[in-house]
Amino acid sequence: MKHRNPIEVMANTRHEFGEHGGVNMSVEASTTFTVMHPDTMPEIFCGEKGPEQGGCYLYGRHFNPTVYNLGKQLAALEGTEAAYCTASGMAAISATLLQLCDAGDHIVSSNAVYGGTYALLHDLLPPKTGIRTALVDITDLKAVEATITDRTRAIYTESVANPTLRIANIPALSRIARRHGIKLVVDNTFSPLLLNPHELGADIVVHSMTKFISGASDHIAGAICADGGFIQQLMDLHTGMLMILGPTMDPQVAFNISLRIPHLPLRMTEHGRRTQVIAERLQAMDMAVTYPGLPDYPDHRLFSELHCADYGYGGILTLDMGTEDRANALLDLLQNTYHFGYVAVSLGYFDTLMSCSGSSTSSEMTDEDKVAAHISPGLVRMSIGYTGTLEQRWQQLTEALSRVGIVPAKGIP
Repeated sequence: MKHRNPIEVMANTRHEFGEHGGVNMSVEASTTFTVMHPDTMPEIFCGEKGPEQGGCYLYGRHFNPTVYNLGKQLAALEGTEAAYCTASGMAAISATLLQLCDAGDHIVSSNAVYGGTYALLHDLLPPKTGIRTALVDITDLKAVEATITDRTRAIYTESVANPTLRIANIPALSRIARRHGIKLVVDNTFSPLLLNPHELGADIVVHSMTKFISGASDHIAGAICADGGFIQQLMDLHTGMLMILGPTMDPQVAFNISLRIPHLPLRMTEHGRRTQVIAERLQAMDMAVTYPGLPDYPDHRLFSELHCADYGYGGILTLDMGTEDRANALLDLLQNTYHFGYVAVSLGYFDTLMSCSGSSTSSEMTDEDKVAAHISPGLVRMSIGYTGTLEQRWQQLTEALSRVGIVPAKGIP
């Protein structure tokens, strides 16, 4: 199946000239904006007018021209009618779910999600709002549907689960959501360009742009991509979660990220190429490696059907070292002896970032929930970078594996 290539669509959206005719958009640093006619002000506050409804910009927490422009680029990237950029990925997730749910409502979520998302759903929302979440294996469609109640307002999942890399069957989940009149929210942080959740049936797509989209680990940023009506709800001056809670993106951050989006296809392609080779070589050593591009990966066929093949299978793999001690020994060698990458959370950086998930980005989860999500104590998540040569990085990795006592059953390829 041939899927829409987002960059082909975005090529028609980047003809936004700067204030003085520059090829890059201008950075609008104003916190407030002039209303040329006083009688326009009440119409803006009532939501009747705005930047594209015959009005103007109002206040930086509401809409800013530079941030607004980046939102249009994200909407083009994800194929949605509109988008809003936020100060972080967690701001995007939190605002979306709070906008969809009222006190006492219910969410069905994948049980394998980022630790911060888990903490929001499992620890923060129940006592603060009465919103409760059922955590289920998102690949078990019968379990997902059986968990829906008359108070369920959303199904929440990551397109590629953090850190297990299981793939959500977005078309099937969309059909379930529509049968029950609820929204499907998909976090596409791990797979920009690779997967297009909206095309596949998601109602709302969220991102941590801190990761692959930014690509330099220098900005915290998020995005919500949805229909125009939902974005307007988020910006309502009385009940809009973004407007009232105020997780505003700085316009300089928006400008900087906008300059990276044209390079995103090149970066995602190289991340994927290198990760595919390393995963195949680790598998040839009989290592416990997980990567969507491997034919025996449980969701390989599904990913192959859903993804845009131009960009491969992504830049993240996992390697199960069995125990946390062995995982940490490997990470120590890779960073401090062989300079293979950095022991750090986050992903999508130009250098390799790696961590032991159970004690870092999934540490918010209970031990029981880690077991249910198949997150083992020795699971190492690697976001493979593209600095150095592939062969140099492979040699560093194999030497470190040898030092921690890994004896390849089939030799080192």
